[in-house]
Amino acid sequence: MNQAIERRAIRAAEYIVANGATVRQAARVLGVSKSTVHKDMELRLPRLSAALSREVASVFARNKAERHLRGGEATRRRYAQMKRPERE
Repeated sequence: MNQAIERRAIRAAEYIVANGATVRQAARVLGVSKSTVHKDMELRLPRLSAALSREVASVFARNKAERHLRGGEATRRRYAQMKRPERE
């Protein structure tokens, strides 16, 4: 595997574990697509570091369990903003 790809996968995994980040957040910070981050975490990382891969999997499991809450919060904010009168 290309060393640059290996470094990218490790860097993404370390960011995800350190920040509890989602795939989208990691992709935004690293400047790559979410598909790239997901492929790095699911296919490449287990070959590079099994321990780090397990940590990332646990963060992803927590994020998946909480995603309905984040979606509900985003909807609540959107409707609250729509109710506010426009100030001039």
